[in-house]
Amino acid sequence: MGYRGKVEEQAKARDLRAQGLTLLDIATQLGVSKSSVSVWVRDVEFTPSPRRTGAQRRPHPAHDAKLRQIEQLDAEGVARIGVLSDDAFLAAGVALYAGEGSKTDGCVGFPNTDPRMVSFFCRWLRHFFDVDEARLRVRLYLHEDLDLAAAEEFWSNVTGIPADQFQRAYRAVADSSRRSRRHEFGCATVLYGCSATHRRIMGLVRALLTSKFLPG
Repeated sequence: MGYRGKVEEQAKARDLRAQGLTLLDIATQLGVSKSSVSVWVRDVEFTPSPRRTGAQRRPHPAHDAKLRQIEQLDAEGVARIGVLSDDAFLAAGVALYAGEGSKTDGCVGFPNTDPRMVSFFCRWLRHFFDVDEARLRVRLYLHEDLDLAAAEEFWSNVTGIPADQFQRAYRAVADSSRRSRRHEFGCATVLYGCSATHRRIMGLVRALLTSKFLPG
């Protein structure tokens, strides 16, 4: 290709770049290398084409397939679990506490950011143990630039524990360099200061972890 051809390609590349095409699109259209295009258009102001913005981007077939599979498997999960029997509810709560709960003797403690997990735990605790509601506490971990009052109202509704039984929240300093997405209502730890209850739960945890599985 002669000098004139290169000049024409460069001009065309710069024009396409100004229209918002990517380097790869331009290289493919002109039949040249992406590195060449990068050099030719490096001083051209670039605004992404509207067709590439999130609002107008067509879903990728693989993404659609993933969403369909998730929906299908969620439905299968609901059908398989069904309604928990009392024994299944007990075992599920014990397993949840084994993974997430406090193991320190003397106090039941369950921290989580997922309100569904916290709600499940509270229902389980109240169902299987003689709980003195006045002794239940919640401690929040919340970044200092988030709304504490809103968080307390949210977690009070989730746990059924009055906000006046919440302990003083820990307000963490936000660090944007470490995390771009944060939990709006922070992390809640449900606390129940009862050694006997904690020991009963830990006894169930040990029993679960050493139990034998009988295939159906």
